[in-house]
Amino acid sequence: MVTKLSLPTSITDEKLKDLYKEMWLIRYFDEKVDQFFAKGLIHGTTHLCVGQEASAAGSIAVLEPKDKIVSTHRGHGHCISKEGDVNKMMAELFGRETGYCKGKGGSMHIADVEKGNLGANGIVGGGIPLAVGAALTSKMKKEQYVVLCFFGDGASNEGSFHEAVNLAAIWDLPVVFICENNQYGMSGPVKDMTRVEHIADRAAAYGIPGKIVDGCDMVEIMNEVDEAVQYARAGKGPTLIEMKTYRWKGHSKSDAKKYRTREEENEWRAKDGIKRFKETLLEAGVLTEDEAKVLQEQAKQEIEEAVQFAEASPEPSIDTLEEDVYA
Repeated sequence: MVTKLSLPTSITDEKLKDLYKEMWLIRYFDEKVDQFFAKGLIHGTTHLCVGQEASAAGSIAVLEPKDKIVSTHRGHGHCISKEGDVNKMMAELFGRETGYCKGKGGSMHIADVEKGNLGANGIVGGGIPLAVGAALTSKMKKEQYVVLCFFGDGASNEGSFHEAVNLAAIWDLPVVFICENNQYGMSGPVKDMTRVEHIADRAAAYGIPGKIVDGCDMVEIMNEVDEAVQYARAGKGPTLIEMKTYRWKGHSKSDAKKYRTREEENEWRAKDGIKRFKETLLEAGVLTEDEAKVLQEQAKQEIEEAVQFAEASPEPSIDTLEEDVYA
């Protein structure tokens, strides 16, 4: 028996197939980055979103091309979902001049303004005021675009979160705040850092809707975020959405994850958003097993090609050392 999916009208069967491939692109990208960091072939640091693919892919899927996003330090998935170029992303992490920041910015500073990605941010909660500023621009200029603002559970305790959400609320700005609650701020569990059970409950303090979403369920994500986006586009103001998700890897490359149990990790891995989405598409008759294998293999090949592109790209010349530096 085929299960009929209830989805936003903009989400076609072809879009669903693209999203399945996109989720694998995100996973393969970050797994490959993890491998290269372990080998010492990529320098600096990085924050991987393996396990959080549904949050990025599902949320951004319902946007229009004119809409914007603001990302986080754990932002590779957001960039890929907003039509980011995996070749330029990989080159940036390799420190090559063909990267998004000419090899000088690294993982936490990738932006693609032409595609509506206003950038990642190395400061916890640093992107939230920027998203509100972009939403204010949209309202003042009557440009009708909506901003998705991603941040982590830890950022919900920053002053920037509370000040920005308050302004967005009183000015009815077209922004959707998406808290990717992956259960830990660095090594601290949410329950030890935040008194309220659900971060979405904080929406009540600002008089805006607050929603709790299964961050591993693509269908639920697309429906809930679409509703919030349409609410914002209609001039009704912001929504706070809490995505209950989990990062499979450590906080950053130096994190041995000693603060959590293997049992907990296995419990969340069983909820894998990619696996669940595949099962949903199979049950709905949107995808076959053979098509799923092809899309997964295509994603893997694209990431292998991105690595080849990055390795073949030149490093920045010493002559460019003072370029893009502002005093």
